[in-house]
Amino acid sequence: MLPRDAFMTFCASLPATTHVVQWGNADVWKVGGKVFAIAGWNDGHDAYTFKASDIAFDVLSDQPGIRPAPYLASRGMKWLQVHADPGLSDDSLRDHIKASYDTVVAGLTRKKRAELGL
Repeated sequence: MLPRDAFMTFCASLPATTHVVQWGNADVWKVGGKVFAIAGWNDGHDAYTFKASDIAFDVLSDQPGIRPAPYLASRGMKWLQVHADPGLSDDSLRDHIKASYDTVVAGLTRKKRAELGL
């Protein structure tokens, strides 16, 4: 599974992102004030959470090491959490985090995207 420092570096490399620590010491990544990725703990191991498309949610939520994100998915949101092996390859996880970022950016107002230079 992607090391936490690699996750942090990747999220920081995306334009106009911000990082906060909240929700029980989780690393929460946002763009335009909206969450697109979370790194938290799962019984002492890293777990990565991201917004998913409807198709990705349906296909991946039953895969070994991946589950609907606790708290978020139970509220009807399409969020997944990679919490154990085999989960996703590092490249695939990065792709899904980038897709989550892109989805959140697309949902921002034109004005907010312009303010952020996106």
